Amino acid sequence: MTPVVSIIMGSTSDLPVMEKAARFLDEMEIPFEMNALSAHRTPGEVEQFARSAKGRGIKVIIAAAGMAAHLCGVIASMTTLPVIGVPISSTLGGMDALLAIVQMPPGIPVATVGIDGALNAAILSAQMLSLGDESLQQRLLAGKEDLKKKIIKANEELAQVTFKYKTN
Repeated sequence: MTPVVSIIMGSTSDLPVMEKAARFLDEMEIPFEMNALSAHRTPGEVEQFARSAKGRGIKVIIAAAGMAAHLCGVIASMTTLPVIGVPISSTLGGMDALLAIVQMPPGIPVATVGIDGALNAAILSAQMLSLGDESLQQRLLAGKEDLKKKIIKANEELAQVTFKYKTN
């Protein structure tokens, strides 16, 4: 299998968050790779990765970073592939990473999801890939239907909860 999505994290300490993206991609049958790269500790490897990703068949990059969160923008500066940034909660509740990722200069866009939002990053990457893949679109639609069913079931369960002044 050739990966089409690359999950990059600043260190393996980000793995508990990024596993959500990996699980979703696995469920959607989307081949992916996972690597740890650091904009500060392995800048040469980051450059090699970013410049070679498209040629290796990667179509979307999900990059996770905490604190200063330079990884996403550095990768985006070296490729034309879409980069989705996942701010990791570490210091300052992840706000430092969120602001670092969303404040990219003109010409270096990084799509950004919420703090620790790896699942949404994976869903967004699948939606991008589904533009040219009807089968993947159908799997995504089925996933959205499952979400709808969960809410319908939750409301059925809530209807059974009683309180003296609850009216529904």
